[in-house]
Amino acid sequence: MHNEHIAAIAALLKTMSHPIRLKILCLLLDREMTVGDIRGEVKTTNANVSQHLSILRNQGIISFRKEANFIYNRINDPRILQLIQTLRKLFCTNSAN
Repeated sequence: MHNEHIAAIAALLKTMSHPIRLKILCLLLDREMTVGDIRGEVKTTNANVSQHLSILRNQGIISFRKEANFIYNRINDPRILQLIQTLRKLFCTNSAN
């Protein structure tokens, strides 16, 4: 790997490593969600969820679509989908220690 690839990957992982952002990505693995949907799951404020979504959007990790008065967030990058799926398999199954 080239140094620029390593730096880019490190920045991506740093962005994802915050507990709330990681939980948001785990939630978005299953379906698109609004800020309100996410807030209910992560038990924080709309403003806090919006701030974390903005950080994920700025890194190109998630995107959104607008439908009427709702904004639906989703994981934008198939590599991130695969990474979150792998993390879930490794750490979120009953057989994990």
